[in-house]
Amino acid sequence: MQHTSASNHDQSAGEPSLDGILLVDKPSGPTSHDIVDSIRRHFRLSKAGHAGTLDPQATGLLVIMIGRGTKLANQIMAGDKAYEGTICLGVATDTQDAKGKIVSTADPSFVTGEMLAAEMKKLTGDIMQVPPMVSAVKKNGVPLYKLARQGKVVERQPKLVRIHEFSLRSFNPPRADFFLRCSKGVYARTLCADIGAELKCGAHLESLKRLNSGNFSVADAFPLEQLMKTDRRQLAQIIVPLNKIVGRL
Repeated sequence: MQHTSASNHDQSAGEPSLDGILLVDKPSGPTSHDIVDSIRRHFRLSKAGHAGTLDPQATGLLVIMIGRGTKLANQIMAGDKAYEGTICLGVATDTQDAKGKIVSTADPSFVTGEMLAAEMKKLTGDIMQVPPMVSAVKKNGVPLYKLARQGKVVERQPKLVRIHEFSLRSFNPPRADFFLRCSKGVYARTLCADIGAELKCGAHLESLKRLNSGNFSVADAFPLEQLMKTDRRQLAQIIVPLNKIVGRL
């Protein structure tokens, strides 16, 4: 979701103008909005936004659009995404991840790696996914997460999404590591919750890292802590300029 904010700070004389995208390796904790705001203020940017939200607990690639780069939001967000994560069996939460309140528990000891892999395969391809209540999807103009904070649960329309690959990497009960490659708009925590429901033991997403967004990779991203130690001139050397972005979309 694009977030663009105006700033009262103007570019200082002699400093480079900044237009393009910045690849950030997001740490767990801050929201995507928090990171955009920190970068915008630190580098005195007039316009900045992110191309695709990561949940606060999630880590990995966050694409930050700067200046005229914000005009490419739709194209950048349209790309497929790749993730690695961990599902925890036996515990279901109200947010479908590790930050939520526990709503049910069950003994998952009967679950085998073969059973998990089979459930992941069932969720591969074109599927209809119901967005979780704690999400930025809007209902009558109001983000669902705001309604969830009020204790409300409203009907959500399922959305067609595509799962290119959802595979089991390792299984160390009650946790399993997975790889996911999918279209935009997919909620990995909902996939985990659905698996828990199908296996009748409950499950939630314990951790998630975004590896790729379109043709951009976390391998090329800069840790937030490192970025905050640089200045505008150094930033100008590491952002992907507009003329190089178009060829990668």
